[in-house]
This record gives sequence, structure tokens and C-alpha cells, in this order.
Amino acid sequence: MAVAHGQRVLQAGEPLAAARATMVLLHGRGATAEDIMTLAAEVQRPGWAYLAPQAAGNAWYPNPFTAPLETNEPYLGAALDMLSKLIERVEASVPAQRIILLGFSQGACLTLEWSARNARRFGAVVGFSGGLIGPDGTPRDYPGDFDGTPIFLGCSDIDPHIPMHRVVETGEVLKAMGARVTVRFYPGMAHTVSLEELAELRELMDGV
Repeated sequence: MAVAHGQRVLQAGEPLAAARATMVLLHGRGATAEDIMTLAAEVQRPGWAYLAPQAAGNAWYPNPFTAPLETNEPYLGAALDMLSKLIERVEASVPAQRIILLGFSQGACLTLEWSARNARRFGAVVGFSGGLIGPDGTPRDYPGDFDGTPIFLGCSDIDPHIPMHRVVETGEVLKAMGARVTVRFYPGMAHTVSLEELAELRELMDGV
């Protein structure tokens, strides 16, 4: 598994330099930038740029998101660093309050962890089937403030990879950091993104 992530960034919609708003989409384990970009196609809006980086070896880190943090290094650090560089590039054209950060599954965990470590006013943060990274009991003393950023966390109540209590805890941590958090569980849903979640995403986009 190569450590470097995101050499390839898939782009759709408006060119970044001309975009009014931007969505950054992070795919799940075993998936590709093309896979997550199908989700962008469901919520196309004029004036938006869509960017999806590709993980090396189709995974952002090797072990479950609940594993001890050190067991996912150096991959996790490389993935967080990739996201920092990508957001820096986006912010050269589009301010943070018009950027939506979105991830599914492993990509949601990475999106939420990066956002917590780099909290400020974003357009929105969306975690489909994910939670903050690290084992139960990991100290969540992130220094930043989300300043009212809307954050949406959606997950199945029987997700085989994402325990419900971790989604709830993630919501509480982000709320304590000044985010406006919505947590929704979908009874019996498979490990996927639902039509209801896409409707929530469209609503967040309309608010940016």
C-alpha cells in the first residue's frame, strides 16, 4: 500500500477558478474517485465544482477507524495531509464557507476527522456512514470552532462497519465545537447512501 494519497483528483462541474462553491468528496475503502463522483452527479448544481481525490490502493488507511491511531499510520497522516493540501488549493479560489466536505464510509471518517482537526466555518460537512477516528475513549480535545457550520451525519442503525454509538459521540463532539449538527439513523439500511440523505445534501447545498 503506497503512502502517498490523492495524486489524482477527479474534477467535475465548473472549473475551480470559476466556481461559486465547491464540494470535496472522499470515497470509501475499496472504492474509487469515480464511484463517489456518481453521488455528485445526483446533486449537480450550476456554479459548483466537484473534486474527488483518489486514495492510493483504494483505501485511505489499512485498519478499521476504531483501531488504535498508530496502527493506521503513516497512511492516516498522509491522507489528512493530502486533504489539507487539497482544501488549501480550493480556498485559493473559493472561501471555506462555500466549501462542502463530504465523505462516505472510510471517506466519511477521514472527512470528519480532518474537519475536527481543522475546524472553522465551512459551507457544510457531511458524513455518510462514518465517525471520528480512533478507539473508544480517544480524547477529543480539538482546539478549533465550527462557528455554526451545518454538519450532517447519516447512517444505518445496523451498519456492519460503523457502530451507532460512534456516530452519536461524533455528533456530540462536533456540536460542542460550535457546529449545528443533525444526526439521522435509517432503520435496516444497507451500507449505502439513501435518497433521504441525498435530499439532506441538496438542502445543505441550497444554504451555501
